[in-house]
Amino acid sequence: MSALPVSRSQLQEALTDHGLQVRGGWRPEPGDAIAALPDGQSAAVVWMVGAVGSALWSAFRASSFYADGLPHPLDRWSRAIGQALAQRWGGLALFPFDGPPYHPFQQWASRAEALHSSPLMLRMHPDYGLWHAYRFALALPTLVAADLQPPSSAQTAASPDQCLRCEGQPCLQACPVQAYTGTSFQVDACSTHLHRVSGQACMQSGCLARQACPQGQAYAYMPEHAAFHMQAFVGARLPR
Repeated sequence: MSALPVSRSQLQEALTDHGLQVRGGWRPEPGDAIAALPDGQSAAVVWMVGAVGSALWSAFRASSFYADGLPHPLDRWSRAIGQALAQRWGGLALFPFDGPPYHPFQQWASRAEALHSSPLMLRMHPDYGLWHAYRFALALPTLVAADLQPPSSAQTAASPDQCLRCEGQPCLQACPVQAYTGTSFQVDACSTHLHRVSGQACMQSGCLARQACPQGQAYAYMPEHAAFHMQAFVGARLPR
């Protein structure tokens, strides 16, 4: 267990082989209710860890979790990585899938990166568009203060106007069952469609509404990755 501050670059080095990224960090405050670290002290920083595009897919695909037949393989893979890093540096790993109650990952993400809401209820990134996700957060006891300076690519925050100015808002037009209203997501309509033959295009290549967003297309999930997430979504919901 390291007694020295863990730099952002050290954390990134430990994540790279897994196809994961340090997505930004923030200083926790008492109201954030971050649990005490293993040694009893409070966290000095919470780093958000996630993926961009399909960067994690090859590492996850090669892991024992992918084909072991047990539920939630990607979550278990993420947990193994997060807990190993937390133990290594005397920290605490926090996961978006632990709950209820669930950690407010969307709020945390907005404290760490330049993001805004989109009509699809997903966070829009100025570079990656909708093609990014958070796998866990890492609360650590030490911080190199300069590491919380945002990277140059995120200096300009994504503005809600980015979506409002989008001509025709193709994301809202692409869903075959109009599951997205711009202010809400009709889960039952989407789930029912995916359980039908007519929903197989979405099942095989991913959400058509998400694909229609012009922002960050270079980071769009590869078909196998997108299909995996669709299958997980369907598996968690019975048809109506």
